[in-house]
Amino acid sequence: MPNPSPLPSKTGLDKLWFTRCPVPTATGLAYRLGWLQQAFADDGIAVETLQDNPGLGQHHYDHQLPELIREGGNILAFAARAQGAPTRLIGLTWIDEWQVILVRPESGIRSAADLAGKRLALPQWIEHPLPSHARGSSIARGMSLQGYRGVLASAGLGLHDVTLVEVPSGHGKRGQNGPRQLWAGIEQLAAGRVDAVYVKGAAAVDAARAAGVVVGIDLDALPSAHLRTNNGTPRPITVHKNLIDQHFDLLVRFLAETLRAADWAANNPDAVHAVLEGETAGSAAGVAAAYRNDFHRSLHPDLSAERLALFAEQKQALWLYGFLERDFDLHDWVDNRPLEAALALRERQRQTGL
Repeated sequence: MPNPSPLPSKTGLDKLWFTRCPVPTATGLAYRLGWLQQAFADDGIAVETLQDNPGLGQHHYDHQLPELIREGGNILAFAARAQGAPTRLIGLTWIDEWQVILVRPESGIRSAADLAGKRLALPQWIEHPLPSHARGSSIARGMSLQGYRGVLASAGLGLHDVTLVEVPSGHGKRGQNGPRQLWAGIEQLAAGRVDAVYVKGAAAVDAARAAGVVVGIDLDALPSAHLRTNNGTPRPITVHKNLIDQHFDLLVRFLAETLRAADWAANNPDAVHAVLEGETAGSAAGVAAAYRNDFHRSLHPDLSAERLALFAEQKQALWLYGFLERDFDLHDWVDNRPLEAALALRERQRQTGL
């Protein structure tokens, strides 16, 4: 954890906050490499993460911290915006990260069609000390519903063709530090109480191996991105409106450092995997299994029409599933200016050898 700079701030801002989910992000890489801290040291601005300051953990969800930049799952970002958080969407990434349907080895489930008539685990809505955060923070439930929707659609099926069995959320009474055990349902799968469970990511790889269950269907292999749209696909970068209005140049510099980290990642896959063991709480084997197919070359954000269309599909699904308190206009949320300025700054940096 970096020490706050002893220098007085030249900008009127003493600290920049960021937060990310336990997944591959250019923001997390830039921080682990020390580049974010170095970029603002001469201005007397400390760069700190909410993950190292648990007392502020609720802002990972409600985004009510004016100096906060967030790169993480979209369910929380959508939910905060639906509750009126003054955020702006400034970038989207897409990383396929081991979205799979786990089954017992003897189940015979090897394709989406095999799920017809089966019992699929659905994590319950979580309990949360802040009731207004409960729906948006029920991440495992939201991801499971979208995961099942995608895989079933690939075989011409729908949720009406399976039985959804509620299982405990795995969180207990969740605190402000994030999920302690996201993948509820693996225990019930191993015990035979359900036939399949959706999971994703490196920690899920390790949990599946420990429970003796196996991959029945690999969603990352589905041909259409529409079938793989979920909490992390696309993954948004959101900021508090205050940063854009009051500290635009600092935000651009921050983004340029994350773009620099994405450039570095594209050429250093082994080093990226090593960093991700700390970022994802997964083992080396779990990281290697979850993050594949040259994912390290796709950490750069954009706001392309294709990604925005997929993002709109995810928002619509979450609204229909009851995760959002109200609908809102996606295009009013988008601000292209910070990323456009950061891309221009990064190009100037490349020309000078940075």
